[in-house]
Amino acid sequence: MGTGVHEKQAALTQGEVLPRASSSQSNGLKHTRSVLNSLFSGALAGAVAKTAVAPLDRTKIIFQVSSARFSAKEAYKLIYRTYLNEGFFSLWRGNSATMVRVIPYAAIQFCAHEQYKSLLGGYYGFQGNSRALPPVPRLLAGSMAGTTAAMLTYPLDMVRARMAVTPKEMYSNILHVFVRISREEGLKTLYRGFTPTMLGVIPYAGLSFFTYETLKKIHAEHSGRSQPYSYERLAFGACAGLIGQSASYPLDVVRRRMQTAGVTGHTYGTILGTMKEIVSEEGVIRGLYKGLSMNWVKGPIAVGISFTTFDLTQILLKKLHQMGYTVR
Repeated sequence: MGTGVHEKQAALTQGEVLPRASSSQSNGLKHTRSVLNSLFSGALAGAVAKTAVAPLDRTKIIFQVSSARFSAKEAYKLIYRTYLNEGFFSLWRGNSATMVRVIPYAAIQFCAHEQYKSLLGGYYGFQGNSRALPPVPRLLAGSMAGTTAAMLTYPLDMVRARMAVTPKEMYSNILHVFVRISREEGLKTLYRGFTPTMLGVIPYAGLSFFTYETLKKIHAEHSGRSQPYSYERLAFGACAGLIGQSASYPLDVVRRRMQTAGVTGHTYGTILGTMKEIVSEEGVIRGLYKGLSMNWVKGPIAVGISFTTFDLTQILLKKLHQMGYTVR
């Protein structure tokens, strides 16, 4: 009997302690799962979106880094000429470098955005509810997420730009770009254009996330539905991309010129110097806004696909987890 009493006491003691330990572990696992889900969803969103618009993106970069006049007709001629001379898949040249960059970039950006929303939500007393955040922290969360991602993945963006504007004989693969740039131009070259990138990503990422989150908030208030339909998400993302990219486009041109200076024969040193040279040679509109009309086609498509893919993947992962939890 004594043994039975001791066993019951031990069982009661365990029953009192285990739930607390389990609760703590559960919160930790929940947070870890949320971070991993955000990383995976962001990586997939970036990969799908960039692959969809890769030929247009490559064409835009080629015009951005040259003094040739841009028009829709000339862009079409370039795409068609590339297809005839180098084959269909050459339109995706540099996309492997884009994937190496965009997968970690998008994963970090979306994950960081979720974390910053949670932190700012807690600070402002909204318990991480991003849609209830005031406008300024909503804008700040996007800017901080874009800056974090850009800082951690910048050399890959530099490599991608080089591969997009050079013939395939010059660089055989991504590693070859790193080796040649480091050997011939120095390691500092891998960070050429870093400052305009940071200055550009603050309004771009901030306005993109802000616009998308705001449109979802307005939609929920007027429709009574907490989740928009897929085509509505695409439309919200397209608006976000249009606003974000238009606001930061001149800095995007400056960034590309500085990144590709080593292979285009120019010696761009500073942001203002690069802007002055572009304006003096090509004018304000034809220089600093070259390719913007193509970006108005490419950008909204890419951002719309990206935001939609992220949201739907997040929803799918949550449902899969719930199904697994129910089965257990």
